[in-house]
Amino acid sequence: MSKHNESLLTPAEVANLLGVAPVTIRAWAAKGLFAKHLTPGGHRRFVRYEVERFARQRGMLLATPAPPTTRRVLVVDDDPQRYRLFGDFFARYGIEAVSVTDGFAAGFLLATLRTALIILNGSMPGIDCVAVCRHIKADATSLATHIVIAGCIPGASHRAALERAGAEYFIETPSDLSGLTTPLALVEVQNTLNDHH
Repeated sequence: MSKHNESLLTPAEVANLLGVAPVTIRAWAAKGLFAKHLTPGGHRRFVRYEVERFARQRGMLLATPAPPTTRRVLVVDDDPQRYRLFGDFFARYGIEAVSVTDGFAAGFLLATLRTALIILNGSMPGIDCVAVCRHIKADATSLATHIVIAGCIPGASHRAALERAGAEYFIETPSDLSGLTTPLALVEVQNTLNDHH
């Protein structure tokens, strides 16, 4: 068994591979249809080899992960007007803005979207932006993702915590979309590099 096949997957990653909802994965695991492991924090993880075996036995096709793309930006914001504003801005550069309204949906999408840039509303209720940034930077598949905190500019101590967690840029919206110029330039550089590999 290869190391690749022994890697542990989250319920969201398994759901993506099998083309079902994460709740379905949890239900199947509860029925014992494939083995689950618990992290020290009590989170379910699944051995990739077992998931592949489960899929083969049932004639299920595994989804092929999308290649990394820099032509999509993930916008996490609960204000439809603001994410339309971002969508219009990025559309001018031929970049699609994919919008979600909460941190859970953002975490699920990050596992599949493989974007080079995420815009995170820094003042959404119920979201710990520092924890979200840490999560993004802790995952090897999203480590290179540039993080922009949008909205009210945080105070010095909160900004320092966000920077330590991986946030790189801070902009006020809707008046400061020009602040996206630098991260957008970085995205375009990565896009050029990807196109030549």
